[in-house]
Amino acid sequence: MVDYLIVGAGFAGSVLAERLARGAGKSVVICDRRNHIGGNAYDHYDSAGILVHKYGPHIFHTNSKEIFDYLSRFTAWRKYEHRVLASIDGTLLPVPINLDTINKFYNRNFSECEAAQFLASVAEPRQCLRTSEDVVVSKVGRELYEKFFRGYTRKQWGVDPSELEAQVTARIPVRTNRDDRYFTDQFQFMPKHGYTRLFENLLDHPQIEIVLNADYREVEKVTRCRKIIYTGPVDEFFGYRYGKLAYRSLQFQHTTLNCAQFQTAAVVNYPNDFSFTRITEFKHLTGQQHAHTSVVCEYPRAEGDPYYPIPQPCNAAIYAKYRELAACTPNVHFVGRLATYRYYNMDQVVGQALTLYRKLIKASVVGKNNENEISKDFDRTLGRSRMHGQSRPESVFQPA
Repeated sequence: MVDYLIVGAGFAGSVLAERLARGAGKSVVICDRRNHIGGNAYDHYDSAGILVHKYGPHIFHTNSKEIFDYLSRFTAWRKYEHRVLASIDGTLLPVPINLDTINKFYNRNFSECEAAQFLASVAEPRQCLRTSEDVVVSKVGRELYEKFFRGYTRKQWGVDPSELEAQVTARIPVRTNRDDRYFTDQFQFMPKHGYTRLFENLLDHPQIEIVLNADYREVEKVTRCRKIIYTGPVDEFFGYRYGKLAYRSLQFQHTTLNCAQFQTAAVVNYPNDFSFTRITEFKHLTGQQHAHTSVVCEYPRAEGDPYYPIPQPCNAAIYAKYRELAACTPNVHFVGRLATYRYYNMDQVVGQALTLYRKLIKASVVGKNNENEISKDFDRTLGRSRMHGQSRPESVFQPA
């Protein structure tokens, strides 16, 4: 008998395993159908000895000191600020759009104030921002939308931005200064020795047992557990009762090149050319020194491992039904991207896991208090029964 069976060894499952074992003294079995821990953040050294991210680039950034301090227990950090370029008509331009992007694209020399006035003049106002297209054209106008956003979105999501909810592009900033960082969070770092080492440290505890290459339903047959924490696809858990939830997947083409550097930024987007969306060169992320370099091209797919929930009203309606089922399922807690059908950043998943941990511990304390009260009530009842000459039943109270 173990206290928790945790399904999925990514950030959500691993953080909860660590907290429940180290923080609360619980026994945990964590399983994953893949042959490694770390989920999509898994990294490894390729055949050339270059540290690569198997499932595409993962950049850690957060504004939460609590989350950063928590993960800092398990890794040293390398300071890293992510920068991205987009290949537009053969020219590499900064994204998100900033002052340099605007000036180079339009061959102008705007000041910050002039750039803001220019964008306002070309923007197409929308009374209601319903779609991703509405969000972008209302900020930067039609031409920048067509060059930077539309083609990329069509490849990434398989549909036009006019068919996607506004949330897809709502968080993409547009700047009129020269800040070319992709993120502006307070804490922007990469694990100094890689994500896999971080996960190894997270799960290094005698109360945690790791089972890989295993479906949780097989593990469940041989592991008695009091509760389950599930981080996999919520529709799969319920046997696709209301149908499959739609996801976009990716195919990764990793290549090692006989040169020290391939491109001038970690990521270069290709909104309008080729069938892939972007190329990542990992040495920019890791700071590794090597005579060769490794890159990965990403090809969006309709089928394959589920990566991105597709934000459309029809999918939200299906998920709402699964969410109701999940809320009514006793002793199973659903957490993480796939289990809650939301695209979260890594820090958001960590935050969600820490929040669930606090709730579980609070409930456990309340449960123990209730259990003590029940015991006291029983003792009082037993005392009265003895006073009246009644015998004690063999089994009247079994703690949960």
